[in-house]
Amino acid sequence: MTEMPDISRQQPKLSADGKRMTALAMEMFYASSFTESEYARLRLQELASSLIKRGHQSVLSQAGEYLFNTDMEAYNCLLEVIESYCESAVIVERQQRYQFLLVAIPVLAWTRYTIPSGELDATVYQALHEAFRQTLLAEDVQMSLSPVLYAVDRMPMEPVEVYRASQQFLESIKSGNPCVLPAKQETVPFMADGRYLLAGVMAAEGSPIFCWQAVPDPADMEAQKNRALQLWQQAALPWIKQVLPGCHLEFLLPGGFFNTCRKTDQEIRSATVRAAVQYLENALNIPAQALGAVIGGFGKDSSGSQVEEYRISFYHPKDRKIVYGIVWPIYGVEEIEGMSMPVLLEKHPGSTKAKAGSQLLAIFRLLRELGVQFEKTPVDRFITEYCDDCGAPLFADTKGELVHAEMPEDIQKDIKLH
Repeated sequence: MTEMPDISRQQPKLSADGKRMTALAMEMFYASSFTESEYARLRLQELASSLIKRGHQSVLSQAGEYLFNTDMEAYNCLLEVIESYCESAVIVERQQRYQFLLVAIPVLAWTRYTIPSGELDATVYQALHEAFRQTLLAEDVQMSLSPVLYAVDRMPMEPVEVYRASQQFLESIKSGNPCVLPAKQETVPFMADGRYLLAGVMAAEGSPIFCWQAVPDPADMEAQKNRALQLWQQAALPWIKQVLPGCHLEFLLPGGFFNTCRKTDQEIRSATVRAAVQYLENALNIPAQALGAVIGGFGKDSSGSQVEEYRISFYHPKDRKIVYGIVWPIYGVEEIEGMSMPVLLEKHPGSTKAKAGSQLLAIFRLLRELGVQFEKTPVDRFITEYCDDCGAPLFADTKGELVHAEMPEDIQKDIKLH
């Protein structure tokens, strides 16, 4: 029988509401019955909604950080309740109940140049608006598509921000006016990144929102998803190419805001590595086989087995100085204790499990596919550190020291890779 962790030793930084949230999230997961769990979920939703409406993001963040470090199952329950409230709603209009969802529509892009973002031309906007409706939505779904192609750092990301964005899209559906979210800071240039269209969709409660939900046999839903994605890509590609010229593009299935953004972040990691290797081949005028890589596991401490992100350092064969670095974030938990060498990891029986090095193994395979040399490089553990002066992440060199990633002085550095 699974026991609920002791919550009597809460961290001092948790507020009273933070303690209530963590307790309810743990009760939601560890309750002995669905009835008890559902009761805890409703109370947690009531508390979370009050905090979100009042803009108390710090309380949500503290509760989430506490559970992430102490109880991943309860953390997932907390995340489910908060995210669901922020990206969806049930509203009543003229005695009819409707369900609303904030939708992210992602495109992966990589290039040697800057990836554009910003407002869409009216013709492009109308074409994408109609293509989205025709290829992805079920019948009788109301929608509002923002006339902006968003970079990640220009989108709402914190739950309180996403809630406010959802409210704006709801009003947009009612008024019929396009929704443009408040402008945020300038986009940092990356060679591989995600771009997003955002939409609000609304349908009668209990009716399908997306076309794959409307298939008579649920066993056919996956095939219908794939078909819808193909149709969406065919219809949208000519217009997105106008907005993102010179970019390699990959369309991902649109869906609920939070999960879709997470999946896109995960997919962009391998594209970032591919783009970096291609760029370094051209900039340094050497083949990928001449590049070397150092992989470091970074976390809150260097002694434990859990890592929060990998940092991949590329070095020049002449002087073995680190010329570029990429951060590969880990979503969830990954443990690499006893599996630090590629040969050990790839032969380890647990290497494909979610918590036993599967993402590290993916990095090894990707680098091998690209021809980058790394076979004799141990995966050392480091405390997550950044430059005190500029805030850039530090990367491990071949000696196991943390350094800046810097291109040679005679190479024009006009793109940042992270």
